[in-house]
Amino acid sequence: MARMYARKKGKSGSKKPLTKATWVEYTPEEVEQLVVKLAKEGYSSAMIGLILRDQYGIPSVRDITGKKITKILAEHGLAPKIPEDLFNLLKKAVNLRKHLEVHRKDKHSRRGLELLESKIRRLAEYYIRKGKLPKDWKYDPEKAKIWVQTGG
Repeated sequence: MARMYARKKGKSGSKKPLTKATWVEYTPEEVEQLVVKLAKEGYSSAMIGLILRDQYGIPSVRDITGKKITKILAEHGLAPKIPEDLFNLLKKAVNLRKHLEVHRKDKHSRRGLELLESKIRRLAEYYIRKGKLPKDWKYDPEKAKIWVQTGG
């Protein structure tokens, strides 16, 4: 798929394994316990997936347990208040605003911030529609700074 604001094609994404992982020696309960343990250590769901893939040889949590990592976290009360992709965009926007306070004439970064904030608003609209964010949730740069400092 092409990029929205650049005249380039996108990078290809990673591919899921074609068949179910038959070499995995973990039961679904053990995988869930690993996910919960890693979440309590402070890892995000994306990092949990990478750690399970690289250190434990588990290619896909969903294939083994039948549930996504975020669903497992939600069942154990460890799910973040703000979805991870939206939180990462908020972090990026906060850092870009900090950069623009120092470098006021950086017009290219100012344009990047505009595009980033519109992406945040679109994603937030989607999560409000899906019920993962409250109906009155609005993007505000000052609130975003507080959310990033407190970790969501």
